[in-house]
Amino acid sequence: MNGTPVDVVALGESMVTFRPTVPGRLADVPSFDRGIGGAESNVACVLAAGGHRTRWVSRVGADGFGDHLVEAIGAYGVDVSAVRRDHARPTGIYFRTAGDRGGDSHEVAYYRAGSAASAMSVATLDLDALRAGRVLHLSGITAALSADCLDLLHALTDGTTPGTVSFDVNHRPGLWRTPEDARVLLDLARRADLVFVGEDEAEDAWGVTGGPDAIRAALPEPAVLVVKQGSAGAVAFDRSAGERRHFEPAPRVDVVAAVGAGDAFAAGFLSATLRGLPAAARLRHGHLWAAAALTVPGDLAAPPSRAHADRLVALGADAWGTLHLGPGWTEATEAADSGAAEEVRTP
Repeated sequence: MNGTPVDVVALGESMVTFRPTVPGRLADVPSFDRGIGGAESNVACVLAAGGHRTRWVSRVGADGFGDHLVEAIGAYGVDVSAVRRDHARPTGIYFRTAGDRGGDSHEVAYYRAGSAASAMSVATLDLDALRAGRVLHLSGITAALSADCLDLLHALTDGTTPGTVSFDVNHRPGLWRTPEDARVLLDLARRADLVFVGEDEAEDAWGVTGGPDAIRAALPEPAVLVVKQGSAGAVAFDRSAGERRHFEPAPRVDVVAAVGAGDAFAAGFLSATLRGLPAAARLRHGHLWAAAALTVPGDLAAPPSRAHADRLVALGADAWGTLHLGPGWTEATEAADSGAAEEVRTP
C-alpha cells in the first residue's frame, strides 16, 4: 500500500509549534496557540490543498503530540500511512515569538534533540513508500538532524531513486555546530535533479557571492536550479532544452508573516512542474503560492485556485508587474484579476 504511486513524497521532521497569543518575550507570554510546523510536510500539505496526491514520510513519538501531527497533516489530504511511531523517542516541539523570523527580537526555543525524527534512517523507514512519487522532496534540515538522517539523504540521492529528486537547501545556521558543517548541503544539492536555494543561503552556507549566475557555476549538476532573490523575484536555470535562464519578478505583497513562504514557493513551483508548464509559469506559480503564505499569520495557507492562479500567470509582463496582493487575495473573484493593469488586493 505504501508503494502506491503519488505525485510528491516529502520526507522530513515536523514538530508541534506553539505560537504566542500576545506579542512579547517568551519569558513574558502567558499562553500559546498550538500548530504544526515542518518544511517538508508544509510542502506536502499545500500541494494536497492544491489538488495533488502527496505523501509525508517521517517518524514521530508514540505520544499525543505525534497523534496531533499525523492527524493534522492527514486532514489536508496527505497520505500519512508511512509515518512510523517511536516508543523510545518523543515528538519534537518548539516555541516562537509572534514576530517575523528576521527580527532582532525574534526568539525560537527548540525541543527536538533526540526526537523520533532524528532516528530516521534507511533501516527505520519504508524506502518503497519514499520512492513511489513522481517527485521526492527533501530538504537540508533533515541532513542536520543526525548522522543517520544524513546517510538516508545520501542513499536517496545516489541516482537510484526514480522520478525527480527535489532538494530545498533550507539552510538553518542554528542546526549546524560550525559553519563549515553546512557545506554538506552543497554536496547534497549537486546530487539532486531540482534545487531551491536562496541567494542569501548560498552566501551564508557556502560563501558563494555574485548572484544567481555564480550560484549556477557552483551548482552545474541539477537539471533545474531555482535561485530565490527575496522580494525581487527568482531565477530558474533549466537544462531540459539546453541551458536557459529565466527570471520572474515577485508581485508586490502586503506581508502579514514570512514564515512558510519558502515552502509555499517550492510547492507552487512543483505543482506547475507536475503540470508540465514552462519555466516562467513555474516561477510565477511559485510566487503566487508564496504570496498566499505571506498574507496569512500561520505557517500554512491554502493556495489560490488553479483557475485563479492560471489567469494571473497568463498576464503580460506589464500587467504582472502591477499586481499588489494583500490579505484575502486568494479569495478574489475572476473579475478582480480580469483587468490587465488592476491591482489585486484587499484593504
